[in-house]
Parts: sequence; C-alpha cells; structure tokens
Amino acid sequence: MPVEAPATPEESARAVAEGFARLYGAEPEGVWAAPGRVNLIGEYTDFNDGFVMPLALPHTAVAAVSRRTDGRLRVHSADTGEGVVTLEVAELRPESGGAGGVVGAVGPVGAVGWAAYPAGVVWALREAGHEIITGADVHLASTVPTGAGLSSSAALETVVALALNDLYGLGRSRPELARIGQRAENAFVGVPCGVMDQMASACAAEGHLLHLDTRDLSLRQVPFDLAQRGLALLVVDTRVKHALGDGAYAERRAGCEAGARALGVNTLREVEYARLPEALDRLDDPTVRAYVRHVVSDNERVARTIALLDAGDARAVGPVLTEGHASLRDDLRVSCPELDLVVATAVEAGALGARMTGGGFGGSAIVLAEAGDTAAVTKAVEDAFAAAGHTAPRVFPAVPSAGARRVG
Repeated sequence: MPVEAPATPEESARAVAEGFARLYGAEPEGVWAAPGRVNLIGEYTDFNDGFVMPLALPHTAVAAVSRRTDGRLRVHSADTGEGVVTLEVAELRPESGGAGGVVGAVGPVGAVGWAAYPAGVVWALREAGHEIITGADVHLASTVPTGAGLSSSAALETVVALALNDLYGLGRSRPELARIGQRAENAFVGVPCGVMDQMASACAAEGHLLHLDTRDLSLRQVPFDLAQRGLALLVVDTRVKHALGDGAYAERRAGCEAGARALGVNTLREVEYARLPEALDRLDDPTVRAYVRHVVSDNERVARTIALLDAGDARAVGPVLTEGHASLRDDLRVSCPELDLVVATAVEAGALGARMTGGGFGGSAIVLAEAGDTAAVTKAVEDAFAAAGHTAPRVFPAVPSAGARRVG
C-alpha cells in the first residue's frame, strides 16, 4: 500500500511545540528534527570499520525541548500513549547488561523502553564531560516507521543530542554527536550497533547520499538526484519482524570480530578484496568464513557503487544491490521470506535491482526502478504479498533529505 509523504519537520514543529506547552505548562526553548535513514549499500560493515552509503529520509523525529536546573529529565512521546517519564539525571546509568535506563526513575514509570534512548543520550553526554546538563523537558513525535529497519532509534538519539548541544552550548560537531548517540545505544540501551545510523541522521544532506568511512568518520556528500535521471528508489516496509532477529545482530558482530582475530587484523576493513580468497582459506569455521566473505565483498560493492555514480551510470547500481541481497541472504543469513519475496518479485517485474536494508529478519527492502515502472513494481509486490497471505507492505519513495536541524 503506497503511503503519502510525511509532514515536513517544519510543518510538525508547531504541533509538537503546542504539545510541549500542554504537558509542561510553558513554551519550549526550541524545536529540533532528526531523520531516519535508509542504506543504499554497505550492510553490517560499519562495526567492521568499513564503508556505507546511507541517505536520510523525509521521515523525522521532532523534539521540543527546554532546559531544567533541578536535575530532572522529563520525557514524553506523542506516539506511545504513555505518560511523562521522569528520571534523575545524576542517577542515570546503564543497568547490568544494558537493560536501558530505568535506573534513576522517579516514581512508577511503567514500560519505559523507548525512554532509554533520550535518557541514554543525556547519560552519554555527561559521561563525555558535560556535567553542565542539569535536566531537560522533552516532548517527541516521530514519523519514522518503527520496526522497519529505518533507524527510528537513531533519529530519537540524534534529535535529543542536537537539542542539548544547542541549548547547553556544548560545541560538539555533528560526527561527535553521532558518536554520543551510538554510545547511548551501545552502552545504555544495550544494542551493539555501529555508527552509520546516527551519522546519517546527523550529517546527511538533502539530495545526496552519505559516503561514509566508519573508521575515521570522513565523509563525502554524493549527489543522488534520481528523478533527474528518470529513476526512483522505493522503500518497501514488509511490516514484519521475526523473533529470529533477537540477538542475531550481536552474534554476527561477534562472528566478524572472531574472523578478524583469526586473520590477525584489527577489523575486517583491513582485509583487501583482492586477497579475500586467500583470507577465506585461512578460516576453519564455515559460519565465520561466510560472515567475512559478506563484509569484505560488501565493502567492495560500496566502492563499485560510488564509481558507478561518479561515472553517471546510476542504472548499473541495480545489479549491485541485488548481488548485495544475495550475500546478506546466503552468507550473513539475515534475510527472511518476506524480504526475499520483495526482491525477487521486484526484479521480475522489471526493477533494476533490489535488496534488504537494515538489520534484517523483517523490516524493509529497497528497490531501484525506472520512474515509469514504480506503479507496476509496487503492484507486483503487493499482489505477491497478498498471494502469500502476508500483511500488505508499505511502499514509499526514498527521497534523499536533510539531516538533523533546528526547525522551531
């Protein structure tokens, strides 16, 4: 089912500010927005110091924020139906195992899983030496689909980090704020993600892909005006998430780290693609071998993609996407029947290429197609899902959008 474009952050700013005033009895000091992302190519490479190429989506988390001086953090989401969660800033700390931020709660807070993301950012900023942060009132609303592999959590982290950076005059750069968001998710929430999602949310530029080296966070904004070339990139949200994905990300990260140790390198980034067969011959564990093959070959696919885009041949990127999906499906084993169905059906219906994007086991796929073929490709995917008895997918264009910014 195709979906309409979300309201722009600027359009949402007034409603979020009004919601803040109703909750807290005063106008916010400002309103900020940070987008979700979709990754064109380079999956499970960021925690291996590799290369990625995401773009920011028009879907954003919008936050109205004011400072407090009494040491309390109050957070509220318009999307959850829950009340305000109140936390003591000085008492914020990860629970054992990264359980996520209920330490420091004031009173009965109920299910505060989502609140761990903004709370984790406050904790990470203070851990980084910014004890000047003495509390905040935060009201959030997001149009980033949750559970779709489009980094709704990174959008929350980034928007709160940027707001506090501005309000408290912390002077942190966008890449530094991305690292703060990653630390919040790794150490506070307990998810061992790489830095791609937060970097895309913090640093993306409208009309561009973000070609990112995750080892040193050097980046290049790559023009990506598909409409000018008669092309379109679709996001197909399968609207499913399989339980098999629970813990799978951490297991694959551990497997990649085991592969690096076995090969005597710090990270798999150091394994040259030209010497991949030799490296694979040195690995006894077939699972580790497959993980290494995916990471090294996906770094090479990023290099091929940037070369094709620089040469003005965006259509030739399609087969690279499909090749990447096969690697994610067969070597990394993070796909699922619904994602495989999207890719196979879209390509059969005339798409130039397609692949799953994000962590997998559900979530979303991307489809590169001629602009004139998008309706037919969308219908083919919807019909295939209906025939298989799956919930109808959500389909929308991936429009390269601006990164985090103040909007009110």
